[in-house]
Amino acid sequence: MSGTVCVPDRETKPPRHKVTGDVHLLLWRGDRVLFGRRWNTGFEDGAWHLPSGHLEAGESVVTALIREAEEEVGVVVEAGDVEFSHVMHNSSAGGRVAFFFTVAEWEGEPVKREPEKCSAIGWFAVDELPEHMIGYCQVAMRHVADGTPFSVYGW
Repeated sequence: MSGTVCVPDRETKPPRHKVTGDVHLLLWRGDRVLFGRRWNTGFEDGAWHLPSGHLEAGESVVTALIREAEEEVGVVVEAGDVEFSHVMHNSSAGGRVAFFFTVAEWEGEPVKREPEKCSAIGWFAVDELPEHMIGYCQVAMRHVADGTPFSVYGW
């Protein structure tokens, strides 16, 4: 049939998957990493978790990490001191991509900057992590310790 044009049916294609981007700060002091205990958030309250947050529109993952470091624990991080550690495609909340970055140099002393969301901060060795952690973060920390750059969780 010459001259016949076949137009694909757009209704048969599945919708594009949309993900939320998260950044996670591994602030190292010697052989220990800083964690905060979640409080009053409505999700996993009482669990220890890395300082973290969502990527905002128009923001790079490094810029988001620097912002979250200051907002959550009051430290100033320079972009040149941010090192990639791990990325995880996490199935929670419809799909997230969690970026984990290591920082060993910063300015300031870490403090609880969001006491309405964080009841305590503490330093933990990677081989002696707290018992109550958010599952995907605990798994990601094992990957970071093993030097594995990528993982999926919950799919």
